[in-house]
Amino acid sequence: MGSDKSHKDEGTAETAAAVRRRSSPIAVYPGSFDPVTNGHLDIVKRALTMFDTVIVAVLKNPDKKALFPLSERLELLRKSVADLEGAVVDSFSGLLVDYLHHRGAAIIVKGLRAVSDFEYEFQMALMNRKIDSRIETVFLMTSYRYAFLSSSLIKEVAALGGDISGLVPTCVEARLGEKFGARVPDRIPQRIDME
Repeated sequence: MGSDKSHKDEGTAETAAAVRRRSSPIAVYPGSFDPVTNGHLDIVKRALTMFDTVIVAVLKNPDKKALFPLSERLELLRKSVADLEGAVVDSFSGLLVDYLHHRGAAIIVKGLRAVSDFEYEFQMALMNRKIDSRIETVFLMTSYRYAFLSSSLIKEVAALGGDISGLVPTCVEARLGEKFGARVPDRIPQRIDME
């Protein structure tokens, strides 16, 4: 009787695995990633617990002035996700919905840091569903460790010689060092008493 129970549990486990494979389609995590931060990587890692494949898709946007050219952003992302099974790096231009069709995906993953992120991302999610009602957007709240983090802030701090270690992958930290050099602010602001 005990062996029947054991056999039944194995069957249930196999069925659950089969269901997981069927219900874990490809997801696309789009962005400019200029540069990729540890906050972005946190979202990729967490998305991989839900989806078998997460395509980190870098938007080619000629209207947006980027610090890193597209080829460099792709290279840094590939290095950053190299040890994450199921993470794929690619680029796209045009409508995100068209890119999802091209890749056979129907899920968009977006990270949210604050209410202000949600307002914009909610609009985008609704527009994507208007274009194609089969498209779903999954929102992941950022880890509290990275709630303040953005690529823009990283670039600003790095340009002023600030310490960005632990906030970006080491390959990005090194590349930002090359871009900006070991800059030190000309003068350290003095404390001002307001009494």
